[in-house]
Amino acid sequence: MPQIPPMPTSPRSLPAAACTHSRRHGAWVLAAVAAAAANAAGGATARMPDPVVITASGNERRILETPYAVSVVSADELRAAGPMLNLSEALSRVPGIVANNRNNYAQDLQINSRGFGARASFGVRGLRLYSDGIPASGPDGQGQVSHFDLAGAQRLEVLRGPFTALYGSSSGGVISLVSAAPSERRIGLALDAGSDGLQQWRVTLDGPVDGGLSIRAQLSRMDVDGPRLHSAAQRTLGNVRLGWEREADRVVLVINSLKQPALDPLGLTRSQLQADPTQTTAVALPQDAPGQADRFNTRKDTAQDQAGVSWRHRFSGGALAQSQVAAYSGRRSVTQWQAIPVAAQFNASNPALTERQPGGVIDFDRRYQGLDARLVWRWPLADERRLQVVAGVAAESSVEDRRGFENFTGNPAVRLLGVTGQLRRNESNRISARDVYAQAEAELAPQWAATLGLRSGRVAFDSRDRYVVGPNGDDSGSLRYRYSNPVAAIQWRPDESLNVYLSAGRGFESPTLGELAYRPDGNTGFNTELLAQTSRQVEFGSKWRRDGLALDAALFQASTANEIGIASNRGGRSTFRNVGRTERRGAELALTVPLAQNWRAQISATWLNATYRDGFAVCAALPCLTPTVPVPAGNRIAGTLQHLGYAELAWTAPKPAGQGPTLELALEVRGQGRLPVNDVNSDFAAGFGLLALRARWQLALPVGRVDLLARAENLADRRVAGSVIVGEGNGRFFEPTPGRGWLLSARYSAPF
Repeated sequence: MPQIPPMPTSPRSLPAAACTHSRRHGAWVLAAVAAAAANAAGGATARMPDPVVITASGNERRILETPYAVSVVSADELRAAGPMLNLSEALSRVPGIVANNRNNYAQDLQINSRGFGARASFGVRGLRLYSDGIPASGPDGQGQVSHFDLAGAQRLEVLRGPFTALYGSSSGGVISLVSAAPSERRIGLALDAGSDGLQQWRVTLDGPVDGGLSIRAQLSRMDVDGPRLHSAAQRTLGNVRLGWEREADRVVLVINSLKQPALDPLGLTRSQLQADPTQTTAVALPQDAPGQADRFNTRKDTAQDQAGVSWRHRFSGGALAQSQVAAYSGRRSVTQWQAIPVAAQFNASNPALTERQPGGVIDFDRRYQGLDARLVWRWPLADERRLQVVAGVAAESSVEDRRGFENFTGNPAVRLLGVTGQLRRNESNRISARDVYAQAEAELAPQWAATLGLRSGRVAFDSRDRYVVGPNGDDSGSLRYRYSNPVAAIQWRPDESLNVYLSAGRGFESPTLGELAYRPDGNTGFNTELLAQTSRQVEFGSKWRRDGLALDAALFQASTANEIGIASNRGGRSTFRNVGRTERRGAELALTVPLAQNWRAQISATWLNATYRDGFAVCAALPCLTPTVPVPAGNRIAGTLQHLGYAELAWTAPKPAGQGPTLELALEVRGQGRLPVNDVNSDFAAGFGLLALRARWQLALPVGRVDLLARAENLADRRVAGSVIVGEGNGRFFEPTPGRGWLLSARYSAPF
């Protein structure tokens, strides 16, 4: 389904300092360097092919023409990066994005964009995620990417900076997958085998049909033992894309289904990581026999089915150029068995400590749906200039039945752990968002263009507590948050190879339903004192394309008010509060250089300083009713990386005339700096650099073609923590990266 367009959010005046920030001198130096490089090349500028994106503009545009930081990961790059199971395989080449693979399919990837979303200890939050226009993020900003069909993708679009506000609440970054439409009738079979017991197969059918109809269907199955004990997983993913296209109309229907049971090895403490990074903490393992204490068989079962349809119509003979309507609906079910100690759920000698505990098993069924409709107008202006306006409305909602159960049954002598026991939580939750948005782009002069946008809407939370038992009071409640987010940009395009831009905007992030569920003072009802966090962002960047060279660079700053943090954790209930102001500032660079015939280098680098501007206090240990440990101003925000980089050197064999590449060899280097595990900055995951090699072959057969991929990962066999569980209450922060590994993939396709 085509991309759902951007959505404007909270209105307030643009930051007055956006154009006069104290670091603007450095930004102008950035632009001057790009301009000088373009002039130094001399002669007429060669216009090179540039990836196309839809993100934040509502219609297709070349990256070079956009006034914001946006990157595209192509289908070819996705396929070269690994078995196409996780976004982390290919997103390492995108600056500004941290996508750490937890190597734990029971928890989603750890993803943040310029530090937004870093506080998520599980899943993805604070970012907007889309797969063929269908949101993979809920209206409250909590999301997941386990169902992304990377093998069927045409491209990934990644948007950072002020213009993410056009996607609404909780859009500190945007990651959008666009599926490929079939271009010819082909059947495909793919097989993957790798270290840690990885096995995967995939069957694909592509078929354009007469009358503008087309179908693309894919079914895959993955099994993996995992790099640690108790980290095995399975995934079954099906995806169908039906299309119908005429000169003025295009209709696309996408249906997909996911089933994924996965064991959860949990994190490791500092001492466990140092002693043996391949181990699994004992509480994650199943019992050897009934009655054995503290063995909870931690795991998670996920199932999701969804469908979406989009209709685009192009008008002729007037200012109204295009309309698009998109609608989607789906259902997601999750059951997760956690390692919550029995004593935390049931204390016979002091029931007051545990009477409101929600249990050690999470179980919910969520239904979600949404609609987006937009119109596009275009007007010609004098001197071959033009004006374009996109305006639309959007609505999305989710309704869930959420339950909590004890993770044990029976008396201590014969107690079973890691099972579904007595009910401890039962509620119905509804979250909805309503938005209107508009964006205008005008060419002011032959070399100047301006963009203005606004998204305004609301997020509503409603919860009905159906488990009101004894002293466990009624935690029902309702809250509404309203926002209006303006964005603006100015561009200077001295020629077809260079774009220099300045953009600014205001962002808005509502609390999640989980953050609103309980009050810090222990009383019943919603946490009505919790405010949404807002940000004022500014970005200065330049883009240059010439003779196969591509350079994107940006300087940015985001000042956030009312950052959300943990207030207390007692009896299994975490509560949240606003902890003051934060600042995120940094620089990004993406460079692709053709070094010589058949040689290419690619580099991406990120520097980010994400810190608290106000001091506050956090909990020292669990249980905790009143935070007592100080977090001084200047501390780094947990889960944010100050330094992040990727480099690649690739050689492609000379190819016969009229044929595609037959052989590619490449060396990859990925590195990151120290990663703080909590806001106190009491510990860090050490920085590291990892090496990988890849080789790709394309072989033409009498019937069809075979694509072969071989990868060697972590060549130096480094034992490091690749990600952390932010603020983990038991000190099990660290998630180790697997040692040296390998992957062999074969993909056969043939026309029919």
